[in-house]
Amino acid sequence: MVKPMAKMEFHFDFGSPNAYLAHLVIPEIEQRAGAKFDYVPVLLGGVYKLTGNRSPAESLAGIKNKPDYERLETARFIERHGITSYRHNPFFPVNTLTIMRGAIAAQRLGVFERYVDEIYRHMWSEPKKLDDPAVLRAALLESGLDAEHLGDLVQDAEVKLQLLENTERSVARGTFGSPTFFVGDEIFFGKDRLHDVEEMMLATR
Repeated sequence: MVKPMAKMEFHFDFGSPNAYLAHLVIPEIEQRAGAKFDYVPVLLGGVYKLTGNRSPAESLAGIKNKPDYERLETARFIERHGITSYRHNPFFPVNTLTIMRGAIAAQRLGVFERYVDEIYRHMWSEPKKLDDPAVLRAALLESGLDAEHLGDLVQDAEVKLQLLENTERSVARGTFGSPTFFVGDEIFFGKDRLHDVEEMMLATR
C-alpha cells in the first residue's frame, strides 16, 4: 500500500512581508514536489498575544547590526528567487484583522485563492493602507471581488470564530509567528526554511 503524502500547510497573515515572499516561492515548490499547500489564515496579532512574542519591528528596535543583517538576508532571498513584485508598504504596520477575516469569508464564497493573491498584491506589490475601509473596498472592487458580500461576511460571528480557532490551533501546534509551515506534524518557521520544507515534503511522498 502506498503511504499518503503528509499534509502541507502554510499558516499566514497578510501583514508579514516574509509570508508574502514565501507565497511567491511556494508555487515552485508545489511544482517540484507534485503537491499543494493548504493555506491556513491566522491572525498574527493573536499569535503574538498568545505566545508573548513581538513583531520584528519591535523586537529588533535599538539592536545594532541585526536589522541590517535581516534586510541583507531578505535582499538575498529576493535575488535568489528572481522576485520583482515586492515593495515596502509605507503604511506598515497595517492592522490585518479585517483582511484576515476576509480570507475566511473568501473561503466560504469559493474565491479564496484569488482573494489571497489579490490582497497580497495590494499589500506588498502595489502597497495600500488596507486597514482603511474605503481603501480596502476600492482594492477589492479593482480585483473584481464582491466587496459588499465580503464586507458583510467579515462581520459574521462564525467567520470571526473560525479565524480565532485557526489561530489558537496553530499556536497549540507550535506557531509563534508568520510564515509557519507544517509537513504533517513537523513545524518549520520562516521563509528561509522553505528548502527544509521541500526536503521533508519529498521525503514523505
